Amino acid sequence: MNKIGLFRSLKTDTWVKPFLKKYKRSLIAALILGFITFFCAGALMFNSGYLISRAASLPENILMIYIPIVLTRAFGIGRPVFRYIERLTSHNWVLKMTSNLRLKLYTTLEKDAIFFKRNYRTGDILGLLAEDINHIQNLYLRTIFPTIIAWLLYVFIIIGLGVFSWWFALVMLLLLGIVLFLLPLWSVLVNGARQEKEKQMKNLLYTDLTDNVLGVSDWIFSQRGAAYVALHEEAESALRETTKKINRFDRTRDFILQMMFGVITIALLLWTSNQFQGDHGGAANWIAAFVLSVFPLIDAFAPLPSAAQETNIYKDSIDRLNELPDKKEQPELRATIEGPFNLDVKDVTFTYPNTTKEVLSHLDLSITAGEKLAILGRSGSGKSTLASLIRGDLQPTAGAIRLNGVETDSFGDAITDYIGVIHQTPYLFHTSILNNLRIGRQSATEEEVWDVLARVGLKEMVAALPEGLQTMVDEAGLRFSGGERHRLALARILLKDVPIILLDEPTVGLDPITEQALLETFFNELQEKTIIWITHHLQGISLMDRVIFIEDGQLEMSGSPKELEQTSARYRHLQAIDKGF
Repeated sequence: MNKIGLFRSLKTDTWVKPFLKKYKRSLIAALILGFITFFCAGALMFNSGYLISRAASLPENILMIYIPIVLTRAFGIGRPVFRYIERLTSHNWVLKMTSNLRLKLYTTLEKDAIFFKRNYRTGDILGLLAEDINHIQNLYLRTIFPTIIAWLLYVFIIIGLGVFSWWFALVMLLLLGIVLFLLPLWSVLVNGARQEKEKQMKNLLYTDLTDNVLGVSDWIFSQRGAAYVALHEEAESALRETTKKINRFDRTRDFILQMMFGVITIALLLWTSNQFQGDHGGAANWIAAFVLSVFPLIDAFAPLPSAAQETNIYKDSIDRLNELPDKKEQPELRATIEGPFNLDVKDVTFTYPNTTKEVLSHLDLSITAGEKLAILGRSGSGKSTLASLIRGDLQPTAGAIRLNGVETDSFGDAITDYIGVIHQTPYLFHTSILNNLRIGRQSATEEEVWDVLARVGLKEMVAALPEGLQTMVDEAGLRFSGGERHRLALARILLKDVPIILLDEPTVGLDPITEQALLETFFNELQEKTIIWITHHLQGISLMDRVIFIEDGQLEMSGSPKELEQTSARYRHLQAIDKGF
């Protein structure tokens, strides 16, 4: 059961529990204030009911109802005051805890950047930062605090009724127990599972939508746009159906909950009518007092079933945080290797954490030193994942990727000495052009920097700037065009002088003329390097030694451009589409 799983997660938790002890006084104060708030609410209605009934009986002396009047005023003022103080105390406690959690998480991220690159996608890390700690915040404000306060009220009510009648206390023990325990358990068992399914469907839908929006050109290129729309609509329809079931269950459960409070009110009315028999102005005045006191307690007990069914979300968040390493896992750095540098992909299978879909499946590939390899494939086929695996940012689920016999994921940051990457949108930092280029090699002289700028065709442009190499670059380099940013990224690579270059769709979004000029610059300046080019169409493909096509994580097509043009109908079809025929 999810709730039991939550308790188990909290028991083994090393992230949240330390703050429970650290701020235990605030926690206890918040719980006590919450109890007093609902006590005042119930007592207000209790006194009001007694006062109304007593006043209606025409007392002989106004002093006979003076005490209920004073108590009504006291509880009427006490309810909002204690509610306000309770909110301040509980939220202050939770915000202190979550701010410390965020600080701890940021520290972990900073220390374990390599671990995160290998084990999490960017969306997973953002989920940890943005969602999981918010879920823990809601866990206390919406589940734990209300539940403990309701339990305290439950015990207080049963003991209080037991003073008047032990048998009716047992009846209320059962009726309130249904509200307090049975309905939340039912919600967890039925709707908790549906919520878990809904969450997984949303995550999958979000991932697929993001991937395919980013790779929309691939769908158009492969003429499968209509197929994607159909798949997306089918996934959305399944999600809507699950959401409808959740909402339908919520409405049914809430109706039953209100009926239970109706039964409790009627039971209390019948019991008080029998318990406080007497004349019109005597014991019968207590009937209204007891019956009216039920209504404020609805606010204390009603939220528990819906809060309980959300515990699976909180459990996942706590588990993910506790799966993070407490100490930096230093990667094992191997001995320096020497060229020529050959890459071998041996029986590689890869599945992202918490998913079952194989992005790559038993892939075999050898890339020799100096080879120019193009990797084609639609969005989601696994080509970008393969690039991350080659660079050691991810670890294969099975199989291995080796550079001269050494697994690439064992190099750590040292992999940058052997493999350089030019992404779709190269990032330029808010510093000088010189500093941006020296990221490739800090020891580079200005003469060497001017040399690589000349090689990538930017020397005249930079020289014409008022401050030359010292010109400040705007955040993200937005003052430069897409082609210029890619040329600056190439200049970094040339300064670094690594033997293997990964081009991760560097020409996406460029016009055809700029794209062609940029490709010619890349291949002219990287003639002696091994090039692994991930691309979504065939412009410039004739410059490559070999072309492979990845489909559903497997190698579907491989050969030189000329061989494929002669032997592969599919390749010729792709050429025709790329040329607009």
